[in-house]
Amino acid sequence: MPEESSPVAAASDLVATLSRLEPVRRLSPNGMSEVARTCARETAARGADPFRDRGLGGQSVYLIKGELLVSYDDGSSEVIVGSTGAALRPLGKGAPAFAGARAITAIELLRIDDEVLDVLLTWDQMAAPRAAGEDLERRDWRTLSGIYEARRLTEGIFAALPPANIERLLERFRRMPVRHGEVVVRQGDAGDHYYVIERGRCEVTRGVGGASVVLAELQPGEGFGEEALLAGSPRNAMVTMKSDGVLLRLDKSDFTSLLREPLLHRLGWEEACARARAGATWLDVRYPAEYHVDRVPGAINLPLNEVRNALDALDARGEYILYCQSGRRSSAAAFLMSQRGLRAWLLDGGLRCWTRERTLGEAGPDDRGGQA
Repeated sequence: MPEESSPVAAASDLVATLSRLEPVRRLSPNGMSEVARTCARETAARGADPFRDRGLGGQSVYLIKGELLVSYDDGSSEVIVGSTGAALRPLGKGAPAFAGARAITAIELLRIDDEVLDVLLTWDQMAAPRAAGEDLERRDWRTLSGIYEARRLTEGIFAALPPANIERLLERFRRMPVRHGEVVVRQGDAGDHYYVIERGRCEVTRGVGGASVVLAELQPGEGFGEEALLAGSPRNAMVTMKSDGVLLRLDKSDFTSLLREPLLHRLGWEEACARARAGATWLDVRYPAEYHVDRVPGAINLPLNEVRNALDALDARGEYILYCQSGRRSSAAAFLMSQRGLRAWLLDGGLRCWTRERTLGEAGPDDRGGQA
């Protein structure tokens, strides 16, 4: 029976091992480091079936130490020796189909999540410099520590980006060196750009009654500026650099075509009701005064200006259907939630959609909620 697996540090000996494995060895040094940081090591004693309790599904598993007897469903078998020959490829992938295994000696396995590996391979191939002699600091996007992390690429905004958009997105980003104390976004200004932090930290504040209230501190890989772009409203907060750093800036038109639409998942009224009946939560992102006048039965009130602060408190396993009056504010809220990896759906047409259906005599979802 395999021993409990554990995270593996990006040590030089592990990177050396990874650099021999297919297709891991095709990754850039940054990609290799991300795999080393996220993969897991697992051991099994002599005579054990290392896959009896934990199979191979969804993972690329490599034998890096010891000897393993592997059998296939066509009746054939072979002995695989760690870090040589067939062990340099994922176990159980390809034909004939994998049937079982037994450890001839004590063995050590390396498990890599298939989704993480595929995303890193995709970004690696799309983000590599296109011409010899290009300035790597400027052109090789794989060197950007703030974005090029497995967590950033497999959760949220970049995870939802269609692969076809990756190259265009990287071409459209403009790098901005920024200094500590520099104001990037001012409350009340018109929104014209979306920003992602490559390096450094930002503080988000809002002026309320003559006082400045801190809303959030943003780290490398996080974005800001989307609310004004999505809702078509003035900036509702100020963003100030808390350190020297570098930002990636994207024009409004490119943000809309490359990031906004791929990340927003729209539902019609009937499909939204079906998801609500299956357990999804309705979120009304308007102000409480609007919510109390007219709302979808069962909806919870979470105003747009409070969404960013509530992200950590929302159930990451839940599903949410967001609406406002027209869809503008709810699209901003859905984007904020989606870029954090939450499953957020947008009611297409907003409350007008529900009002229209109600006028036509269709029943709404069951009432099972209230104000947050």
